[in-house]
Amino acid sequence: MKATLLLLSLILLIIPAAQAQEDKTTPPIPEAKMSVTKHKGKFNGRTLSYQVSAGDSHILDKDGKPKASIFHTAYTRTDDKKGSKRPLLFIFNGGPGSSSVWLHMGVFGPKRVVLPSDAERVGAAPFTLANNPLSLIDIADMVFIDPVGTGYSTPLGEYDGSAFWGVKEDAQILSEFIRLYITQNKRWNSPKYLAGESYGTTRAGAMVKELQEGWGSIDLNGIMLISSIIDFQTGDFTDGNDLPYITFLPTYAATSWYHNALPDRSQWPDLDAFIKSAREFALNEYATVLLKGALASQAEVDNVITKLHQFTGLKKQYIRQSNLRIDEFLFMKEVLRDKGKVVGRLDSRYLGEDANVVTSRFEADPSSYAIDGAYTAAIQDYFAKDIDVIRDQPYHILSGEVFSKWNWVYGNSARSQGFINVTPFIAKGMRQNKDFRVFVANGYYDLATPFFATEHSMNHHGIDLDRVTMKYYEAGHMMYIHQPSLEALVKDMREFLNP
Repeated sequence: MKATLLLLSLILLIIPAAQAQEDKTTPPIPEAKMSVTKHKGKFNGRTLSYQVSAGDSHILDKDGKPKASIFHTAYTRTDDKKGSKRPLLFIFNGGPGSSSVWLHMGVFGPKRVVLPSDAERVGAAPFTLANNPLSLIDIADMVFIDPVGTGYSTPLGEYDGSAFWGVKEDAQILSEFIRLYITQNKRWNSPKYLAGESYGTTRAGAMVKELQEGWGSIDLNGIMLISSIIDFQTGDFTDGNDLPYITFLPTYAATSWYHNALPDRSQWPDLDAFIKSAREFALNEYATVLLKGALASQAEVDNVITKLHQFTGLKKQYIRQSNLRIDEFLFMKEVLRDKGKVVGRLDSRYLGEDANVVTSRFEADPSSYAIDGAYTAAIQDYFAKDIDVIRDQPYHILSGEVFSKWNWVYGNSARSQGFINVTPFIAKGMRQNKDFRVFVANGYYDLATPFFATEHSMNHHGIDLDRVTMKYYEAGHMMYIHQPSLEALVKDMREFLNP
């Protein structure tokens, strides 16, 4: 009897355990889809043929199990005798949590969404999707990558987002994608470049380390950093970190100059000369007073307040009560408060209106809601009508979930304990690879990743400035929205790729 009762007890324990195991069944692995289409187009004055491969690549773990599906769109010219010797660009945006839609439909792709150059909001559909004769496809093949959790890219099997949502994790999975792509497409001996925007430049720096260090490396010919942030100490406003107040100041000045918010704009007819003066003030008098803190004399403080007023148009009392320290969000709300306007973060040329004028921060970024709908509609329209990609699941333009769950730890460096800085990885990559070059594109009106912060990064950590190309444009974070800046940017990138 006791033996029977014991057996029944064991069965009762096993059944719930088995049911729980069934409930935790690994989801099925979806089929990897790939659409391949043939096209012709005219780029840089030449008519050429190219192929578009848009779809999924399944990345396997060390045990051969699928762990991630990476959606990408690859453009390969089919009538160039150089073949595999053509430069190969791997392109991505930032966030973290953004798909590659912005660079894809804004500058590099064979079609682009056309927005007003004067920072006017675009409203609702229909939007203008036009052929892009400025695309680099005549001189380079391009692969647009959507990181896991963005676009159509997803974790697979027993893996979830936490395996990929982090500085190191993200760099590792995208580096593995590149290794797989160049293997399957026989491109190991092609010149290879990474092109990233915003956090995508951080990603590029981390990928330089993942790709180039150690045996079996994939050496790069260079990286292209568009609106870069590679050292977060230069851009994170946190208590005790005075550096961003210095690095943002020239962009504050440019913004106030653009909106005619200066006390006397007539003495500064030239933007470049004005920015040069703002740089010099920021590095010298302003930086000195911030460094001195309570040791600064009243005369030094008063001088800085006067000059901050001259360079930004902010009221002297506001500057004094802010302890000479105004972060980007306070500036965006304050600079045109008397006019009931707020300026954009991604592009401070854009203006918006808040329901409440007296709040300290804006309710949303005018330069974001001005363009988001256009890019979202453009990529979906292009996928369906041009390259035969139609899927029921949503294409994640910018994922808040990815951003909120991002792991900022890289090795022993945590963002909460310090600042992520991939600049040393880039410097090391240059030391170990004589052909490694860097292209940097900066927008004067970018309040998300200010140009002076990038200059600071490039002037530290042993970067070889002889192999760095720095360019500037009179637009914002997505400088390619501005037609004159787009044309200048493409010209500069072509010269970089064909030195």
